[in-house]
Amino acid sequence: MRFSTGRVAKWLSLIGPGLFLIGYNIGTGSVTTMAKAGAEYGMSLFWALVLSCIFTFVLMVAYGQLTLVTGHTALYNFKTQFRWGSWLSIYIIAALVVGELLSLMGIMGIVSDLLQEGLRIVTGGLTVSTFWITLVLSVLLYLLLWYGRYQVFEKVLTVFVILMGLSFILVFFMVKPSLAAIVKGLVPKVPNVPGAPRLIAAMAGTTCSAAVFVIRSTVVAEKGWGLQNLKDEKRDALVSASMMLFLSGVIMAVAAGTLHLMGLKVNETLDMIHLFEPIGGVVATLILIVGITAAGISTVFPIVLIAPWLICDYTGRPRDIHSPLFRWLGLFGMLFAFGSQILSQKPPILMVFSQAFQATILPAVVIPVFILINRKSFVDGHTANRAMNIGLAAVLAFALYTTYLALVDMF
Repeated sequence: MRFSTGRVAKWLSLIGPGLFLIGYNIGTGSVTTMAKAGAEYGMSLFWALVLSCIFTFVLMVAYGQLTLVTGHTALYNFKTQFRWGSWLSIYIIAALVVGELLSLMGIMGIVSDLLQEGLRIVTGGLTVSTFWITLVLSVLLYLLLWYGRYQVFEKVLTVFVILMGLSFILVFFMVKPSLAAIVKGLVPKVPNVPGAPRLIAAMAGTTCSAAVFVIRSTVVAEKGWGLQNLKDEKRDALVSASMMLFLSGVIMAVAAGTLHLMGLKVNETLDMIHLFEPIGGVVATLILIVGITAAGISTVFPIVLIAPWLICDYTGRPRDIHSPLFRWLGLFGMLFAFGSQILSQKPPILMVFSQAFQATILPAVVIPVFILINRKSFVDGHTANRAMNIGLAAVLAFALYTTYLALVDMF
């Protein structure tokens, strides 16, 4: 088969929502959580990642199918189809916004720490307070949001994130993780160690994220897909979930092959620098710093825009990032970037906490879609088949279990 740019472009157009969600989901939270899991437990928690990605696929398909069949987004369907639908939608909006703002605190804390170290290396010892780094970043990002010129900036960040991803893959082949350890890690087991339940919940929260499914519904609707695109929607979900599993698994394996063997834990941001120890040198350190920084910054915009985005979805307003709603709520969101400067928790610990909190929201987005996709009168005969219902039941059980793990460890 000859290479054709037209075929590539057509294939990419079919997995548009999946690519968008990979970029949104694989960020600083995923890197930190998977690195911490690999550093502390090797590959023994690999099962939690695999299940999270499988259930991510199931929910992506369910949300996408519901949107294609009804022609409406998730929040609109919840609001109009349930007796207490308005309150359910408001709860989902509030919970998702709180979870994302908690993530923003951890992201900006980690990014500021890494940039501080990067400046120290490049300048030969110059130290700049993380407060000023956070302030400069916040102002620049908000100006980009205000003037709507993020698209070019995002392309530059994407290059850095791809560079980091390729570096992780390179280190993966250098450390050559044990296949036996990976297979053994598929056996579910919760280590009897303080913090392990929260970490498992965080792995679920950062991969099987409630925000991803609600936003996916909107992205699928905006793409203009209809019932004829049901197969495309499933293919898109499979690509997205598979890539999440691959990239997150590589990060965990690299941490298991470096930090775990060195006896290091990811409690401090700079502990992550040792992930590229096999490559060695200043260049490897700077690649990691720039890559994780780019991954973090690229997720800041979706985070600060999630509140106005969901409000527009709920109220039926058009999404205009230049409107007062977006600009004022965006400014309010950016203020949370300074959270790590106020709280005593180290950014990686705060990041894991925020991802564990995300896991507690999952049941609220599983149950409504489970009900609606089986309501014959609503989906006009396009109800879930037996396989999807089994999958959704398993997702709900997993969601309740990870919520329990998160709450037990939090309190």
